Amino acid sequence: MPLPAVPPEPLHSPVIHTTPEIHPINLAHVPDIRLIACDMDGTLLDDDCAIHDDFWPLIDRLHARGIIFCPASGRQYYSLLERFRPIANELIFIAENGTYVMHKGIEFSSDCLTREAVQELIRTYRKLKLKEADVSAVLCGKHSAYVEENNEDFFAEAAKYYHRLEMVDDLLAIEDDILKLATFTPRSSEHVIYPMFASFRNAHKVVVSGEHWLDVMAPQANKGSGLRHIQERLHITRDQTMVFGDFLNDLEMMDEATYSFAMANAHPQLKARASFLSPGNADNGVVRTIKSVLGIE
Repeated sequence: MPLPAVPPEPLHSPVIHTTPEIHPINLAHVPDIRLIACDMDGTLLDDDCAIHDDFWPLIDRLHARGIIFCPASGRQYYSLLERFRPIANELIFIAENGTYVMHKGIEFSSDCLTREAVQELIRTYRKLKLKEADVSAVLCGKHSAYVEENNEDFFAEAAKYYHRLEMVDDLLAIEDDILKLATFTPRSSEHVIYPMFASFRNAHKVVVSGEHWLDVMAPQANKGSGLRHIQERLHITRDQTMVFGDFLNDLEMMDEATYSFAMANAHPQLKARASFLSPGNADNGVVRTIKSVLGIE
């Protein structure tokens, strides 16, 4: 993918004007950013799951500078595609927590689970459900996502993140390339679900992807590896990369960018991993930070 030339940098140093409890970030220069990867829930999206109106004109400014914007989410590719449909061909998508990277309908990379691992994960989920009735699961494939529980409330919850979602009789019978098993509880996924799947950490990636969600993926899969595939393919460096995130599934992504930002509302572990702190998702932190760091009025 050719990158348009970046126009001359502004003469002033960027300052992020943040909420009072967050110190401004002063950089000595405007960095040569070519790639911005951004989580969705709790990061780009506000507390009503909406994208701020200021985002859309900002995208035009970024593309004019040759900067690629990359939604990086635990959400399904088709869900992200629908959300960004007017500009989808201009973006690169890191979907399913890094297991599926797509651009213009073409696969950049994917990390799938083995059939044996999928079967073992489904059986483990079913054992957990016998003990914790409010736990549910989505089996996430390249072509669709699948649930076997006839629960309208959970189906509606899962549909927020999975645009293609099918109700099936048996998850073990699914024929698809499986990217991950996503498990859900209305309580804390860290406390209710994680202990049951902790033993999979030796051979898989087990990540608490949100307050209520936990994902199990191939061992090498994470948002950081998905981002790295893009950087290598487009010859973009860490110093030319900016990332934003708020939860534990964003940890590895912080390591792949010199300009890594944790949201003010982020998990403490992510704040410790990131290089900088951004205003929160409810304060349009992503857009404000990008404008300030890049000197965009």
